[in-house]
Amino acid sequence: MKITDLRCAVIGKHPIVRIVTDEGLYGLGEVEFTKTYLKPFVLHFREALIGEDPTDVERVMLKIRQRGSFKPYGAAVSAIEHALWDIAGKAAGVPVYKLLGGKVRDKVRVYNGSIRRKRSGDRPEDYAADVKWMMEQPQNFFMIKQGISFHSNMKDSVEGFHYGVTQKKAGYHGAMDQGVISERGFNHMLDCVIAMKEVLGDKVSLALDCGPGWMLPDAIKFARAVEKYNLMWLEDMLTGDYVPWVNPQAYRELTTSTSTPIHTGEQIYLRHNFKELIETQAVRVIGPDPADIGGIAELKWVAEHAYMHSILMAPHGTANGLLGLGALINVCATLPANYIAFEYPSASDPWWEVLVIGLPKQIVKDSMVDLLEAPGLGLDIDAEAARKYLREEDAGFFD
Repeated sequence: MKITDLRCAVIGKHPIVRIVTDEGLYGLGEVEFTKTYLKPFVLHFREALIGEDPTDVERVMLKIRQRGSFKPYGAAVSAIEHALWDIAGKAAGVPVYKLLGGKVRDKVRVYNGSIRRKRSGDRPEDYAADVKWMMEQPQNFFMIKQGISFHSNMKDSVEGFHYGVTQKKAGYHGAMDQGVISERGFNHMLDCVIAMKEVLGDKVSLALDCGPGWMLPDAIKFARAVEKYNLMWLEDMLTGDYVPWVNPQAYRELTTSTSTPIHTGEQIYLRHNFKELIETQAVRVIGPDPADIGGIAELKWVAEHAYMHSILMAPHGTANGLLGLGALINVCATLPANYIAFEYPSASDPWWEVLVIGLPKQIVKDSMVDLLEAPGLGLDIDAEAARKYLREEDAGFFD
């Protein structure tokens, strides 16, 4: 089997990768909806892939892996890798999880980071009402993740929140504010945590997406202050979303200063950039994204390495779309006992639920998702239904 074409179309907000072969099989991969601009970066791999056997996934990846980088530029490589596995599974007639070593679990646990409504404000009572609404959703999630501090509007809405420079109209997702947090800002965050825990109790767990942007002393002080609330983790306090470095030494000092679990990893590309983070036990939880790290095989390698160092695994995924959900389900079915849950990616537009073939009507039941048993990653796009969402330049995407 040979690859005859690599195509990419932006459908809605997602760049969708389609690898076509001379035997009629094709594979699909999806880039996060925050990265519409990556279509040209995907397509520049076209000449490298044509003529290769897509079922030799690792051999193909050796040609292109070095061209990726930290978030967002690992996304193109990652989506191509997903599409290759999709073809490999279809060619073998098995779901991709079989090719990754087989399943460890029959259902995969997920948590809520994406099913949300616009919060009424950034006051403690607004946060409390928000988590109450999330608790009442039919998915019955075991855990909710909420954004605070630099990963929320409170950095702008709370007067005098911090002493750093505030970004204005940066024009793209991922512009980073950072600075020393004021006493007022610190106490406001703490009041929001208390309000949420009063609602959630011990029925639903709470994690906080915090940054990045914190200075180490503030991070230590806050992590200690919330120890009694038994949070699942504090995420990306020092580095993280769109920060192209890791800083494991600072993370290790934070981690060893508190009993509150510290989490990072969604922006990191390749196993090599997790090495020091894991081997020095700089965090308690890692959260690589299969759509950024370099693909699902890369994520599995990192999960196994983390397992050997007693570090927990909770993959990122909130913006990955429903095809990205298929990739997450397949790889997380194979992960070892350090796996907690992955961040459930809901449809970025309601019509995606019509376009994507292979998902049950109710995807999440009691915070669990069934495995996909169709060959490949288990999902497809209804080409005829999708055509009306194609741009004119992508008219031949499904041909």
